[in-house]
Amino acid sequence: MQDDGHVLEFRLPDLGEGLADAELLSWSVDVGDTVELNQTIGEVETAKAVVSLPSPFSGTVVELLAQPGDTVPVGAPLIRVRTDLAIAPAPSPANGTRDADGRGSVLVGYGPEAEQLTRRRPAPGTESPVAQRNPPRRDAVTGRAAATPAARKLAKELGIDLWYIAGSGPQGAVTVEDVRASVPVSQPRVPAARPPEQPAAPVRLAAREVGTPVEGIRKRIAGSMVVSARTIPQASTFVTLDFTPAAELLDHLRTTVAFTGLAVTPLALVAKAVVAALSDFPGMNATWDDANQQIVTKHYVNLGIAVATERGLLVPNLKEAQTLSLRDLCREIGWLAEMARSGSATPVELRGGTFTLTNIGVFGVDSGVPLVNPGEAAILCLGSIKKRPWVVRDELAVRWVTTVGVSFDHRMIDGELAARFLTTVAALLEDPLTLLSRG
Repeated sequence: MQDDGHVLEFRLPDLGEGLADAELLSWSVDVGDTVELNQTIGEVETAKAVVSLPSPFSGTVVELLAQPGDTVPVGAPLIRVRTDLAIAPAPSPANGTRDADGRGSVLVGYGPEAEQLTRRRPAPGTESPVAQRNPPRRDAVTGRAAATPAARKLAKELGIDLWYIAGSGPQGAVTVEDVRASVPVSQPRVPAARPPEQPAAPVRLAAREVGTPVEGIRKRIAGSMVVSARTIPQASTFVTLDFTPAAELLDHLRTTVAFTGLAVTPLALVAKAVVAALSDFPGMNATWDDANQQIVTKHYVNLGIAVATERGLLVPNLKEAQTLSLRDLCREIGWLAEMARSGSATPVELRGGTFTLTNIGVFGVDSGVPLVNPGEAAILCLGSIKKRPWVVRDELAVRWVTTVGVSFDHRMIDGELAARFLTTVAALLEDPLTLLSRG
């Protein structure tokens, strides 16, 4: 921010994603409008996340310095606001602060501090009712309950007063998760709705040919996949297994009280098997440090879940997945998919993954060869689960059968390690009670 008399300039903050720019999606204000402190003034998209920008001061909009569709570098000016203050207000958790490198403001829920946070959502059935008065921190300037822009938007849509919600975010700020947890059990919990994203206008090239500009999510996916294909020497291996015991276990769990209301899916059970196998083969959960010429093995699992959305493929990840039970995984995977599809997943949830799981079986595909995400060592692919002939105790039977495959970075992982990891995943799925006994 710069002070030009009483006109203050807001520059694009560092959203903590390690990227140098963001695409401006839309403005929520126009020249001449009056804005309040922390009011959402626009949205940007970066690293596959749509991020709301809160105003760091109150006043009257003098000039919009970027247009929707523009790619704006971090630190570049976005908007000028005329305010009664002669100088910019002191930074607060709601309006941003400087990071250690001195780059622009860091918004609530994003940046270096946010990356260290672990989501803590109440278990089903323990949510506090809205009527329970447990006030969050108040903003000293506006008197409003401090909250992230996404939380404020969702609370408005659900008709909930933020004053009645206890904030679990930085310095007591109310988060989206806090708003959802406050919804009475009779009221369905839904992700914050976003208007449908308008695709770029097609460009007619010639008769029967149409060009579509590559931008937004598609542009970033393309860049990531080019990096993967060019820099990672990849190999893949597959195993076909009898999924019948796993299917029977899932059918049983769906009838139990503990799993009532949860999405008890094959993907959740596969995720549990993957996390268990990674504890036996930590070399599969690593990254290649080219600068220091070393392999960094990670003894924690941030499990990425590939989610197909209208805007493109997103891969949010479950932080510390090795600490989650099967019940936790059922709940968290469903929640994470909702966030990704609604466009409300934050940069914190979309970065920092250590291993990825993708389920192409939901599209009726038996197997595939996914590309490894840059920064990770491997990705596991779950194929369709179908009834097929299978030999059981030397007898031919009809069983539920599936194929799982793993693509891996051959710089770090040899074929033997990949094969032993994959066969362990298969063995755990074929004997799922053993899997559950591992915690």
